[in-house]
Amino acid sequence: MSSFLSKNYEKLVPYVPGEQVNTKVIKLNTNESPFPPSPKVLQALSEDVINRLNLYSDPELKELRSAIAEQFSVTPDMVFCGNGSDDVLAFAIMGFCGHGGSLACPEISYGFYPVYADIFGVELEQIPLKDDFSINAEDYTGINKNIVIANPNAPTGLVLSNDEVEKIVSSNPDNLVIIDEAYMAFCGKGCSELIKKYKNLLVVRTFSKSHSLAGLRVGFGIADKEIIADLNKLKYSFNPYNINTLSIKAAAAAIADNDYYDDKIARIVEVREKTIAELRALGFNCTESKANFIFASSDKISAGELYARLREKGILVRHFSKPKIENYLRITVGAAQDMETLVSAIKEITEG
Repeated sequence: MSSFLSKNYEKLVPYVPGEQVNTKVIKLNTNESPFPPSPKVLQALSEDVINRLNLYSDPELKELRSAIAEQFSVTPDMVFCGNGSDDVLAFAIMGFCGHGGSLACPEISYGFYPVYADIFGVELEQIPLKDDFSINAEDYTGINKNIVIANPNAPTGLVLSNDEVEKIVSSNPDNLVIIDEAYMAFCGKGCSELIKKYKNLLVVRTFSKSHSLAGLRVGFGIADKEIIADLNKLKYSFNPYNINTLSIKAAAAAIADNDYYDDKIARIVEVREKTIAELRALGFNCTESKANFIFASSDKISAGELYARLREKGILVRHFSKPKIENYLRITVGAAQDMETLVSAIKEITEG
């Protein structure tokens, strides 16, 4: 640490991203899609587009916002786009909760929530999950605080119903409720329809998981146009060109290709359910994950040891050392063949 860093950030505990490697491994640790982007994405990244990279990208993101708006049956002024959904979450937490404001989130959830709270001076309440790792909607009902909930939650994969989400939103009318739907495409339509009914709801999504564009970093939020105007005010005060031209073109093409991505999502869900069944047959405890990952533990071997043994075999999964989940692994649902290799490796390790 240098002597120049502001004392406000000396005790900051940063988010730790999943390990990225250059060697050939089976990579099941960062919840990426096992499939390439849609062929329409490749068509959109034309020579003409590349030849215009000497120009700044469109700060208004008209093409992308219009494509998202059409997909979710809203108007473009109800859409905010960011450099990944992390960008959207950061602007929202800074703008609506920062400098002494309040925020509540699950105690076990996406690791960036407490990091953003620390950066922006937010008073954070982390609410424990139930014993089965599910979120109790009653814990958030009428608490008079801003709220952020990942739905499905990470790393557990468990989901709240739209009725439960609406109960939370409707009972906190004077506070912003952020529903982070990074993994919603793998289990349902989500709660975006509620935006037309409630002005205090912000739904956040990403192209990284379901649309195979993790490397291009595009996310978006849908909300009442006044909330979107607030987010744009922050964006234009910080980084007007927050999404590059290639990402804009690729994401706009991707979100319009429903047939391609619906097929890939269905295949991921099929492999997820098959792998969960196989792990349970080996004695593993798995949550009813509705995301593109599996959350699993075994009484036969600690999660830390299993993580290390799998790594030795060239299979990367995610292990969190946080209390309450330290004996669980989060396993991305990869290609069918890779998941078969994973299960075989786990069987060999645990049954020796």
